[in-house]
Amino acid sequence: MRDLAWDGSVNARDLGGLGRLRPGAVVRMEQPARLSTDGWAAAWAYGVRTVLDLRDEGEGDPDQAARPAGITTVQVPQDPVGTPFYEHWQKIDNLASPLYYPAMLAEHPRPVVAAARAIANAAPGCVAFHCAGGKDRTGLLTVVLLALAEAAPDDIIADYLLSYERMKARYAESGARDQLTAVTELLAKHGTTIEASLTATISSLSAPDFLLANGLLDTELDALRARLLSAPS
Repeated sequence: MRDLAWDGSVNARDLGGLGRLRPGAVVRMEQPARLSTDGWAAAWAYGVRTVLDLRDEGEGDPDQAARPAGITTVQVPQDPVGTPFYEHWQKIDNLASPLYYPAMLAEHPRPVVAAARAIANAAPGCVAFHCAGGKDRTGLLTVVLLALAEAAPDDIIADYLLSYERMKARYAESGARDQLTAVTELLAKHGTTIEASLTATISSLSAPDFLLANGLLDTELDALRARLLSAPS
């Protein structure tokens, strides 16, 4: 089972089993602020030793329970705040849909590569990575990792879509519209769909080349592959 029942989390899942990505290597999730003591204990028991936070400094809620002392938190912000790109896309989709993914990879690849580097260089154990809802910043990094793992495009898209259902109650609780409906309507105005937008990103992405061209070292790529990938069948 890829779904992880960590008390306080609704959107944690292991990416293992998609393509060549091995179970227990990386987990995607929403911000872990609501994890209870039992939830953190479950994450620890699962093997999590590094939490990669993709949010900006000071973003998000404080943890409701203490993280185990052996878990290291690494912050690698993904949004290029203060750039013309960020201002432009805030007005289009608030960087909350896959519509901005191709432009982000083309114009601001370094944050994504920095996150991949953090995973490659993390201490032994599972890496859990997250943004706020675990959907878009987390989703883009997931696309890159799954492309490296040779996952099928349909599987990458299906994994992305899971977050809309998992986070539905949380968004409703905050007074936000149903995000699947909102994003579907937004993309329709731009003549596309979630699936088509993701397909465009995936089809244009050569993960090893993208990572190496944007600063990942050969040794870091080797470490990333060793951490993530099972042996070819």
